[in-house]
Amino acid sequence: MFNIRLSGFADEIDKSFDRQMEVIPALGMEYIEIRGVDSKNVADLTDEEVAEVKAKLDAAGVKISSIGSPIGKIDITDDFDAHMEKFRRVAATAKALGTRYIRMFSFFMPKDGNPADYREEVLRRLKAMIAVAEEMDLVLLHENEKDIYGDTAVRCADLMKELYGDHFKGVFDFANFIQCGVDPAEAYELLRPYIEYIHIKDALKADGSVVPPGMGDGHLPELLGKFKESGYEGFLSLEPHLTNFTGLAGLEKDVQERKTALSGEEAFKLAHDSLVDILKAL
Repeated sequence: MFNIRLSGFADEIDKSFDRQMEVIPALGMEYIEIRGVDSKNVADLTDEEVAEVKAKLDAAGVKISSIGSPIGKIDITDDFDAHMEKFRRVAATAKALGTRYIRMFSFFMPKDGNPADYREEVLRRLKAMIAVAEEMDLVLLHENEKDIYGDTAVRCADLMKELYGDHFKGVFDFANFIQCGVDPAEAYELLRPYIEYIHIKDALKADGSVVPPGMGDGHLPELLGKFKESGYEGFLSLEPHLTNFTGLAGLEKDVQERKTALSGEEAFKLAHDSLVDILKAL
């Protein structure tokens, strides 16, 4: 038995949080990874807005699997004190919404810089955030992402060997590895002991374009089978990235326009159904 729970970035369905709360239960899902609420990033919600979100979640019977935060998605040379204040705000939101998980990143590297030159500063910043997470009994989930320190499997493993513990664990994102020139199968072998959470997103090796789960070069059926065999129990979070949804431009440094006639809702359902088909075959 594969003891997993489905979640997803519901802001890719529609910018309207009310519409998100209609579609997610209709798909039989009970969780979302919250990121965009009525075109506003979750990190920027006020206390009153967080309370409104919580009321709507409860009314729809939906829970939060993780905060899909932008924490750590700044340049390594940007002011960290201000970013720590944003992080503390996100941590308070996580507590208010009833999740221990905060998805985050390990800072953008200078375009022509050597990541090794910034390793100590990356570790210093992450340790500061981990200390807050420990105080608040939260878990930071580091996502492999293009252009940050922890983009390749090797540097993700470096971070995990240094920092892995009760309050710092790994996210496995198939498509992001492909877009960094890393074979997800090789990343799996290197990172499996550290993976706490999985993003479901597939891509083509030829040009990095995102495609529905199982239709790219991410080895999703094979690797999800391996996760199952290894005893993985946790979330599979849908991040379709198949349309030009509201907020996309703020997520990547070099945004690829999605050429599709699908609506956000149709694209999310396509990703959902593709994943379900993969799971049924495992």
